[in-house]
Formats: sequence, C-alpha cells, structure tokens
Amino acid sequence: MKARRRSIGGRLAQAVLILGSVCLAAQERPATPRLSRDVRVTDAEIWTVTDIELQPGERAVFRAGGTARCPGLSTEVGPDGEPRGFRDLIRSLPVNQAGLSALIGRVGDESSAQPFLIGASREVVSPSRGLLALGINRSASDICGTTYTVHVDVFAPAEGSHVVVAKTVDAIDGVDRPLFDRIPRRVADKQGNPGDMINFLIVGSAAGTERVFKAAGWVTVDADVAGAVIQGVLDSLSHVSYLTMPMSQLYLFGRPQDVGWAHAEPLMVVASRHHLRLWQAPFQAAGLPLWIGAATHDIGFERDRRNNGVTHKIDPDVDLERAFVEKTLTSTGMVAETSYVLPDKAVRDAKTATGGSFHSDGRVLVLKLEESR
Repeated sequence: MKARRRSIGGRLAQAVLILGSVCLAAQERPATPRLSRDVRVTDAEIWTVTDIELQPGERAVFRAGGTARCPGLSTEVGPDGEPRGFRDLIRSLPVNQAGLSALIGRVGDESSAQPFLIGASREVVSPSRGLLALGINRSASDICGTTYTVHVDVFAPAEGSHVVVAKTVDAIDGVDRPLFDRIPRRVADKQGNPGDMINFLIVGSAAGTERVFKAAGWVTVDADVAGAVIQGVLDSLSHVSYLTMPMSQLYLFGRPQDVGWAHAEPLMVVASRHHLRLWQAPFQAAGLPLWIGAATHDIGFERDRRNNGVTHKIDPDVDLERAFVEKTLTSTGMVAETSYVLPDKAVRDAKTATGGSFHSDGRVLVLKLEESR
C-alpha cells in the first residue's frame, strides 16, 4: 500500500484518546514495571521511534528533562514547551494545542496514530498494539536545538481492566445482502449526478459514532463557506487555530450528509486532507443505528466539469482512504468488530460528480462499535 500523508493538527482534547478509551479497575497498580527505558530525543527528526512495543491496556509512565530552543521561542524551555503565541497559531503542529517544542508521543503507525502531549510527566494507557514513538511538537521547517531525555516505565494491564481490540470477523450481525440491497452504491450531487462511492458502514449510536471520530483525531466540517469564514475569525480572536474547511453537499436517501468529518488539517493547507461524509440510514442493522459513509482523500485541485470552476481533486485509489478510516477508528479502542463485504453491483471504476476518476476493489468496510455488542 502506498504511503499516505499523515494529517496533522489534532486538538489536545482529542489527543487524550489513549486515556479515554480504557476503563481501569479501581485497585492498586503494579509496583514493578514490565520494562524500563531511557530514550534520548533530539530535533534530528520530528519523531524518534523506540523499540518499546506497547500492548493494549498497558500503562506507560513518562518522566522527561532537557531543554529546547527554537526560533519561535522567547526563551529556552523544557519538555512542557512554550504556550503558542498569536502569530504562531496559523501553523499546524502535530499536537496543535500543546506548547511549541513540547515533548509528544504516539503509539503505532505515523499515518494514522493520534499524537498526544507528554510534557515533563504523563502516564497513558495504550488502547492498541504498536511501537511507541517520541517527538517534538514542531513543524518540519523549524530548526531547533533540542535534547530531551525521557525515562519510560511500562506496566502490565491492571487486573480487571477492559481494553477493546477490534476483532476481524467474516460478517457483522444484521449487515447482510438484503441490507445492502437497500443501500445505493454511490452518493449524488443535488442535480442527481452520481459521485463518491459508499465505502464504509458504522453500526452504533450517534453519540458513539461522534466519540470514536473525535477520539481518532477527526473534526467536524463546517456546512457552508460563509460559516467557515465567520468561525475562522472567531477562532483567531480566541487564539484557537482553525482546522476545517467546508465540503460540498452530496445526497443520499434524498438528503445531504448528516455530518462531515475531516482529519484535521488547517485552512491554509486544505488542498490536501482526509475527509468523509456520513448519513444515518432510514433503517437499522439488527435493531441498531446504521451510518453510511463515503470517504475520499483530497490531494489537490482540478476543474469542475459541471461549471468550469475549481474543485478538490481526490486520490483516485479510494481504497486507501477506506483503509485510513479503518486504521484511525480501530486505534481508539472503541471498535469491537470489523468486516469487509463485496456487495452485488460493486463499484470498481467510476467518476465523481465533478468529473474526476476513481477506482476500487468494490468492497465496503463495516465497523461495529463496542457499545453495540
């Protein structure tokens, strides 16, 4: 599978996914770590991948020291970094709400794992299996003098703790061929021109669906351009960087999307972003709410063949975006089961409503949330 650009700029509140998706038993924690490591982190790379492989439910305790000095810093700082000033908010960093040059971490694949703040001290519980990476909250263009020394203790999961690891199954209850017969293979624009393919389904409540996307670093997208401009001004005044850009309305079941999600990239770089649209189906899957999604990856701009205007160009290999949705959502510890279905009359080669081409193996990803088991 080709490399995909990792979207950046996740909010700090969302970055606590490593903490929020695990329920620990109220009991004394283990006193002896499974392993201990000292890791040196410098600005040679934004990320330093360690040899520490965390398992679901394991608790990692961090203690860090050292100094950093970047051009944007007013003074030398430690692992907590320096709060970002007004002029710095137009840039996007791996953890956008954390301090400049703060110590950060992630568990798993760079293309989909949600970075989180560590600072001078922090403990997190891993919801999934993956290599621990430590980094510095800066952009690739920042030239800094940074050396942090990080001590990491890893403890086995507490007895009675509950960690969800997504299980791959042949089929998910209620998601069968009769159900797919009720789902169009593609969405359409307002004029009825067929567009993006339906490439994933989610079985779960509205609240649960919102939680899993937020935990995975996705943000909701504004419904219209005017609203985006106004919100952008308000966010600037409140020193909160603006991360979303409107997406056009597409239609399914006679109505536009119920919600749009983008994997956070700031307004200035909206030429490239992961994004998707969701509709709640007017029917259920085995008595549970069913959400129908169309996900694509914007990689630039192209001419809109309907009106000779300019529109986003999508990566023609839409299966890569389907895989990105799966990787980001299952990494939260909130997905119980995953499956793939090849429906009748599967979409394999087609064009978007704006005239761009795309191709697929035709399969549809199905995710069942933990709350729905």
